[in-house]
Amino acid sequence: MNIAAIFDKASSAMTVVSFLTFVGILWWTFIRHKDRDFAAAAQLPFADDDALAGAASEPQQEQRHV
Repeated sequence: MNIAAIFDKASSAMTVVSFLTFVGILWWTFIRHKDRDFAAAAQLPFADDDALAGAASEPQQEQRHV
């Protein structure tokens, strides 16, 4: 078996592996129906705003070291 045949088979194998990886990513993204996880992730940018709004409404206390 010469080196060209080995590279041809390796190229074919990598094409199949790449296609299966692509299909797996599509399945994970669109078919698994992770609506609850996506909804929670969509609210993450607003979670910090709620924490900052609560901290801003509390009076600032100055700490002095004796």
